[in-house]
Amino acid sequence: MSAAAQFGRFELPNAVRFEDAAGGLARAVISTPSAEAQIYLQGAHVTHWTPRGQRPVLFVSSKSLFAPGKAIRGGVPIIFPWFGPRRYGQPGPAHGFARTLKWDVEATGLRPDGDIEITFSLCPNETSRAFGYGAFHLRFRVTVGSELQMELEVRNDSSSPLLFEEALHTYLAIGDIHQARVSGLEGTLYIDKTDGFQRKLLNHAPLQIGKETDQVHLGTKSACVVHDPVWNRRIIVEKSGSESTVVWNPWSDKAAAMTDMAPGEWQQMICVETANAAENAVPLSSGAAHKMTTTIRVE
Repeated sequence: MSAAAQFGRFELPNAVRFEDAAGGLARAVISTPSAEAQIYLQGAHVTHWTPRGQRPVLFVSSKSLFAPGKAIRGGVPIIFPWFGPRRYGQPGPAHGFARTLKWDVEATGLRPDGDIEITFSLCPNETSRAFGYGAFHLRFRVTVGSELQMELEVRNDSSSPLLFEEALHTYLAIGDIHQARVSGLEGTLYIDKTDGFQRKLLNHAPLQIGKETDQVHLGTKSACVVHDPVWNRRIIVEKSGSESTVVWNPWSDKAAAMTDMAPGEWQQMICVETANAAENAVPLSSGAAHKMTTTIRVE
């Protein structure tokens, strides 16, 4: 069955349509007076968001795989229920299972301001149960307009507490990594994953990337700003329900070994991720829910 036939009841005239895409994946194509976006049902993965008259704000690798069960390189992968490798050597894919599972469409709607809201959900299935996660509910709400708003809600349907990590692993498109700066993290403690997971303090200046970078900044609630002088814009990333911010760029050597990133593309992206990771993992009691939000805008 085609995506249009399967999800036709959620389509909105001249605003939301569903279509078959590369690799047999289905996606939602969204158009509003102020922006365009694309969201794949695998992973509820936002791959494109472009305000009218502007450059794309999200980076997607030209070599990204679009195939069932394969992570998309770029956009906004949803990381759950663990960040990076699973703890204590337990089996499981890097960054959990949510980003490679097919989500359900729950609702679409047109807001009075012309923005489009689309909601996805993920419930336990054979894959999640194999890793010991059989009683949770994820809801991901995306609002597309002059801002991109994303809300990830986790509900614990188990009779036992649930401890999880999460991230909206946002790849931002920039003109040149050598000239970009990130402000909003000055003076914060971070885990340097490229240096034996050592804990370090960032100095009191905007972060400049000059090498492979994989930093988990802890206890951070403030907004971050990506300063992009080449494209003469600032990308503001605001958040709530998040205690961690991750900054990542693979740099030249690591990128060269990545089969799903074209040569040189690492220079046109930076990840600034809204997260709860490491000691900021979320403990959720039975029946409770937790919401984490990200709002992205361009100035």
